[in-house]
Amino acid sequence: MDRRAFAWALYDWANSAFSTVVVTFVVAAYFAQGIAPDPATGQAQWGLMQTAAAIAIALLSPVLGAVADAGGRRRLLLGLCTLATAVFTALVWFAKPDPSWTLWALACVGLATVCFEVGTVFYNAMLPDVAPPEKIGRVSGLAWGLGYAGGLACLALCLVLLVLPDPSPLGLDRAASEHYRAVAPLVAIWLVVFSWPVLLALPDPSGPRPGWGAAARDGLRELRAVLRRLPGQPALLRFLLARLFYTDGLNTLFAFGAIFAAGVHSMGFQEILLFGIALNVTAGLGAAAFGLLEDRLGSKRTVMLALAALFIIGFLLVVVTSKPVFWGLALLLGIFFGPAQAASRTLMARMAPPGEMAAHFGLFALSGRVTGFLGPATLAAVTAATGSQRLGMATVGLFLGVGLLLLWTVRVPDDHR
Repeated sequence: MDRRAFAWALYDWANSAFSTVVVTFVVAAYFAQGIAPDPATGQAQWGLMQTAAAIAIALLSPVLGAVADAGGRRRLLLGLCTLATAVFTALVWFAKPDPSWTLWALACVGLATVCFEVGTVFYNAMLPDVAPPEKIGRVSGLAWGLGYAGGLACLALCLVLLVLPDPSPLGLDRAASEHYRAVAPLVAIWLVVFSWPVLLALPDPSGPRPGWGAAARDGLRELRAVLRRLPGQPALLRFLLARLFYTDGLNTLFAFGAIFAAGVHSMGFQEILLFGIALNVTAGLGAAAFGLLEDRLGSKRTVMLALAALFIIGFLLVVVTSKPVFWGLALLLGIFFGPAQAASRTLMARMAPPGEMAAHFGLFALSGRVTGFLGPATLAAVTAATGSQRLGMATVGLFLGVGLLLLWTVRVPDDHR
């Protein structure tokens, strides 16, 4: 991996700290247990915030992606989104453990989430610039694996330095939950420190650029043209539709996996935390390993292999009753999380026209967000109707299966397979 590719991949290491520490583990748990009136209300409020953020991301990503293409300002927009993510994340520090800080905490995390996700549109659009076609899968997979490692490294630093020590070596007041709140500025610092190499290594194209107003007009014109051409590009349309379904399944699996493990296999908080860390380790290893194979297998084939494995192992996880067997299967399942996501990014980069890369990655982001409520809603409805967590979790297989079948019909002539 050359200098430019490594600088690009390092951004995955940088921004994964936000999704791991803020969205998944520490800050989310602090909000539900420390700020909200009660955990159930906190879970509902957090869910509403994530829904609002998803709507904003779905609306903004295609438009800003097209503007970036038209104006030649992907690096600038990535830098602005990264800085905004860091600032809004750092402001969570002020959210004290009291319900009166609910709106502040939700607004900060929600805005940070929007900036984070929109930033990935410009970041992903840089992928074809850092690797030749025959190595693009390797670079994407290794970067995704580096992202898992970065998220875990930042989480470990937060736990060892801030959350676990009692008394705190930094003088943090546990009664005021400062040991939890302090992870927010630490994540912000982590994001800024490790994200700058990509901004230096991948400058925007030289030459005259239109003003912001002209770029916006040109970008919207480009987006309309992309959307008009989409029905005439059945392979791309089917891929985006397939990703819509299997991403719903993947996200639901992420969101409810810990709840399923706790309810069905009686895992406590510490075991759940260890469970999540172990899954991230195998996911990172899987993303890196398949990244080395993807350019030989082809991106589409890699995604299909990962989805098929997730479907089969997921079915076994739903029916097993032994906790040790559940642990083993779950760790095996984690190996295929990363390849399904990293190879999807590579496949989008292979299918998108070079001059419209950011606009198409905006549609890519849209396909991952626009129906994000379907998976959780289906799981919740089946669980409520049957009273069975196992039957509720089994609905994830429906989304993965439909996505896999749709992807099977996609023809990708430039995927080397």
